[in-house]
Amino acid sequence: MQVPAQITFRGVAHSEQIEEEVRAQVAKLEEFYERMTSCHVVIEEPHRHHEHGNLFHVRIHVAVPGRELVVDHEPAEDRAREDLLVTIRDAFKATRRQLEDYARTLRGDTKTHQEPGHGRVVKILPDEACGFLETPHGRTLYFHRNSVLDNAFGRLERGTEVQFAEEEGEQGPQASSVRVAGRHHHIVE
Repeated sequence: MQVPAQITFRGVAHSEQIEEEVRAQVAKLEEFYERMTSCHVVIEEPHRHHEHGNLFHVRIHVAVPGRELVVDHEPAEDRAREDLLVTIRDAFKATRRQLEDYARTLRGDTKTHQEPGHGRVVKILPDEACGFLETPHGRTLYFHRNSVLDNAFGRLERGTEVQFAEEEGEQGPQASSVRVAGRHHHIVE
């Protein structure tokens, strides 16, 4: 890291144990993502509830090239928030998840959710526990009984409209997660 980690205590007495835990957590983040440029951790006790215990708040600002990541949990009425070490660890877990998401984005590994494919059953082979469907573009895809959701294989017949996901099988593209299409999904030809 280009700048040493900063730790600020607000309304909480400084503690060597807490500071060591924060520095250890920052070191773990650096091992995971070595391009961090700075990290500022604010530990505070915003409200004092003597009859319910004290709830802690930890805010973490991490600077990485091109972005600043912030974890800022408002204290909930959660008994775990009364333990400062638990609160610190939870905040750093959330920070690590943000760093993981940021690293995936940089690598181009972000998931895109594709719309399910639509097709029409053209052949059912009950004895072989499989069938074939045809897409609106004229492609024929194999599907197995186990790929049909909601135990609907027995209800499929020629002409049944389905939604599906396409995946690469042992012998080429095939349909998986085959589901009978609802009334509002009609195949356009």
